[in-house]
This record gives sequence, structure tokens and C-alpha cells, in this order.
Amino acid sequence: MSVVSSLVPARFLTLIAHLVIVIAIFWSRDNNVKACLPLEYTQEQYDNEDMKLVVALAVTIGLFAVELAGFFSGVSMFNCSQGLLSTAVHASASVALLFFLFEQWDCDIYWWILAICSVLPALVECVLVIAVFGLKKKPL
Repeated sequence: MSVVSSLVPARFLTLIAHLVIVIAIFWSRDNNVKACLPLEYTQEQYDNEDMKLVVALAVTIGLFAVELAGFFSGVSMFNCSQGLLSTAVHASASVALLFFLFEQWDCDIYWWILAICSVLPALVECVLVIAVFGLKKKPL
């Protein structure tokens, strides 16, 4: 099995693993929101932190849509650089988000994980889509 053909399933599996963990955080965000608050907090503070986390999770899911659209359209499916980058950052995000979920890390850490592990591969995906459809370059 060549490197390119083994990167495709690895990339898909890490993307889906990251997506499943984000959905799990979305469903059980109560403990993570409480970890972001002081011991004594008001309902307004709770609602504010909850809204921030919901926005971050929604942005992450939107970036998944961008990346999966590029992947399933074939634009970046066999691109080695994007495959390696995407596999590495989504695997890292999966591990980091498991710690975020189970260790109840502060909500500000999620924004760092989002920036490094979701925005970066989605930006590269957008560049590849522009190169293929806008500049008429080959997908590889």
C-alpha cells in the first residue's frame, strides 16, 4: 500500500474522530462550562461562558464542513501535504480534546485547539480549492 493510499483512510478516520469528540463536548458541555467559572458564579456568567463555548464548537463544526467538502470533492483527497497535515492536527486535536473533556480544562484552551487544529487545515483546504477551481490547477 503506497503512502498516499494509506493517508486517505488515516485522514478520514482522524477527521471523524475529531468530529465525534467535538459533538460529545457539545452534548456534555455543562462540566466544561463550570470549569471556566469561579466557585461562586451567577446565571449570567454561566450563560456567557456557555455561549462562548457553543460558538467555538459551532465554528469548529463549520470548519469540518469546509474540510470534508474539499476532501469528498476530491480536491485534496490525494494531496500528500494536506493529508499529512490534516491527519497530524486532527489526531492531535482528538487527544487534546479528550483531555479537555475529561480533565475539564479552562474554556480558553479550546480556542487554542480550534486555531491550531481546525482553522489551519481548513485554510489550507480553502487554498487548495481556490487553486483547483479558481486557477485550474491539478488536484495533486
